[in-house]
This record gives sequence, C-alpha cells and structure tokens, in this order.
Amino acid sequence: MIKLTGAMPLYEQIKAYILQGIQDGRYRPGERIPSERELADLLGVSRLTVHHAIKGLQQAGVLVAQVGRGTFVSPRPLSQQLEALTSFSEDMRSRGNTPGSRVLSAKICPASEDLARFLDVRPGTQLAVLQRVRLADDQPMALETSHLVAAHCPQLIERFDFERDSLYRVLRQEYNLVLAHAAQTIAARGATREEASVLGLKPNAPVLHMTRVLYTADDRPLEYVISAYRGDLYTFHVVLRQV
Repeated sequence: MIKLTGAMPLYEQIKAYILQGIQDGRYRPGERIPSERELADLLGVSRLTVHHAIKGLQQAGVLVAQVGRGTFVSPRPLSQQLEALTSFSEDMRSRGNTPGSRVLSAKICPASEDLARFLDVRPGTQLAVLQRVRLADDQPMALETSHLVAAHCPQLIERFDFERDSLYRVLRQEYNLVLAHAAQTIAARGATREEASVLGLKPNAPVLHMTRVLYTADDRPLEYVISAYRGDLYTFHVVLRQV
C-alpha cells in the first residue's frame, strides 16, 4: 500500500501499485483500470499525483488512454508477419481475433498524378477508393485507404459490403485476380487529427504509417493502400535470411 511518509515519491509508489496489479492479474491486458478519481480515493492521495503516475505509465507504453472511455492496460501487441501476402482479415483470424471493418467512405474518384504514378495509369483514370477503420475484436487497429484501378474490378463499390466482405477475398474469388506480390514501406510518425479521432488516440500519438502497392500475376499494379496502424497495439515482424 502507499506510504505517505516513505522515501519513494508518491507517484512512483502509485506506478508500482498499478504495475503489481497488472503482474498479479488484477488489471488484465486490454481491461480498463480504475479512474484517476477512484484510484485517488482508494489510495488516499491527490488526483494530481495519480495523474502524474498514469502519465508516466502511458509514456512507457504500459497503459493507453482511449478518448471518452478511460485508461486501459495495453494489450499484448499484435504482430504481423511480413513474409506472406495476406489481408488484414486473414491475419486477424490466424491469430484467433475476430476481424471487422467500419466503412468511412466508398466512392469512384479520378486518379491524381501521384496515385497515377503508383498505379501506372494516366492521371484521371477512374479509381475505386475505399476508406475503412480496421477492427480486431471490435477495437480500432488501423485506418486504411485503398485505391484500386476500377477497370480491373468493375462495380466493386456498388456490389459489395466491405463491412462484411474481405477486399482480397472479393478480388480473388469474384474477379478472378491473382494477387501475386506487393511492395511495402513502413515508417513511424505521429497520428493526424483524423487518425487520432477514429482510432481513439490523442493527436500526434505514435502510429505505424504503411504504404503498399499490390500487383497481379502479370505485374500490373492493382491497389495502392495507405494505412495508419496504432503504434501501441500493433507490431510488424520480418524474418531475414542470408542470401
């Protein structure tokens, strides 16, 4: 328990108390801890001191704040293997999680010069643009915007409900497209206001920014996707082999 006259600062004692609670299973990964007011009343300290302690654990990645919901023990980060070309849904199911999506927009747009370059088409070419929040067990994990050459998958937006359907399953099974390989880049940065809002983060919280160009079997670019994965919940894993 907290020693008001102890040599260790109060906020450090509170951090140790919360860490011990996580270690002994009182606060489990993904679960909400008591509010600052509740902890202050329980431990007989000021709310400001509790706030200081929780901030320190958030900065260390032990706790994560979700806007409007409270403070949670950081779940064990999900790790994506970078050896195989899989969809988000396939990856989540392989880990025993239930995948889901919330569609923010689905529309046909002309390709900008940058998108045209990535997809090897003329500027103005019609693209199917699908923006989704990707979920694992109903928790937001990533904000993803896919740009697909509409000529390769006609009426994609009109025919399918991508809150239920896997995009890669539809491309493979409904359009008979062979998804052969992809070029992917990953970088760390701060979340934008839009990303923070839909992912339940604070502005400028760490995210993993990913871009991917997906190619068909005949080396045609099919999709250019931009994703922001929550840095506190997601990791990427790659196996390196000597050549």
